[in-house]
Amino acid sequence: MRSPFKLRSRFNINNYSNLAQRIITALIGATLIVFGSVYSEWLYFVIFGVILVFSQMEFYRLSGLDGMLPLKTFGTFLGVLIFSLSFLIEMQHLQDRYYFLIFPLSSLVFFIKLYRKSDKKPFTGVAFTFLGIFYVAVPFALLNLAAFSVDGTFHYEVIVGSLFILWASDSGAYFAGTKFGKTKLFERVSPKKSWEGFLGGAVAAFAVAYFLGLYFVSLAVWEWFCISTIIIIAGTYGDLIESLFKRSIEIKDSSRMLPGHGGFMDRFDGLLLSAPFIAAFLKIF
Repeated sequence: MRSPFKLRSRFNINNYSNLAQRIITALIGATLIVFGSVYSEWLYFVIFGVILVFSQMEFYRLSGLDGMLPLKTFGTFLGVLIFSLSFLIEMQHLQDRYYFLIFPLSSLVFFIKLYRKSDKKPFTGVAFTFLGIFYVAVPFALLNLAAFSVDGTFHYEVIVGSLFILWASDSGAYFAGTKFGKTKLFERVSPKKSWEGFLGGAVAAFAVAYFLGLYFVSLAVWEWFCISTIIIIAGTYGDLIESLFKRSIEIKDSSRMLPGHGGFMDRFDGLLLSAPFIAAFLKIF
C-alpha cells in the first residue's frame, strides 16, 4: 500500500515549474474572486477584505525588514475599518457621516507611539503606519466606490471587468516580454520589464476591454477602453513602484503565500495604483 505521505508529495505545487505554479495559483485565485464577486456583494466584501488584510500585513512586515516600526495590528485595523465603512455606506447601511470616525481613530496612532518607549524614531513608525493605510487600504476602499458608481447599486461587472483587464495586461506583458523582450522599460527598478512586454500587455488589455463592452453593458465600450488605458499605465507604474520598494530592502517577493506569484502585494500591486484612477473616472465622468 502506498504511503499517503508519498502520494501527497506528488501533488505538492512546489514540485511544478514556476510557470505551472503561476497558472495553477492564478486559476484558483481568479475563480474564487470572480465567483465571490458575482455571487454576492457580501462575499465580494469578505474576499477583498481578506486580500486587504494580507496585503497590508505584507507591507508592514516588509517595512519592518528595513528597520521601520509601524503599528502593524492597529494600522491593519484602520485599513479594514476604512474598507468596511466605504462598503457599508455605499450599501446604504450607514450614513456617510460615519466617515468621520476615521479621523479620531487614526489620531490614536500618535497616542500609541507616545507610549512605545523602545521606539528610537517614533515618527518614522507613524509615517509608515499611515503609508500602509494610504498605499494599500485606501485603494481597496475606492474599489467599493467604483463598484457602486454606476447607479448606486453593486455592479460586480466593474470589479470583475477591471480584474480581467488587469490580468490580461499582466499575462500579455509576461508572455510578450518573455518571447520578444529586448528594450528595457525601466532597467534601474525592474531589469526584466521591457517595452515589448508593455505593448503586449496593452494589446491584451484592449482586446479584453472590447469584449467586456459587448457583454458587461453596465458600462459603455468607451468607458471600458478608458479603464483599460488607466490599468495599462497606472498598473505598470504600480508594478514598478512595488519593485522599487522591494529593491530598496533587497528582496525578490513580498512573501511566498501565492506560489508562482510571490505575495499578495506582488499580485495586486497594479490594482493599488489603478483603483484610485478608476474610481475617480467613474465618479466624475
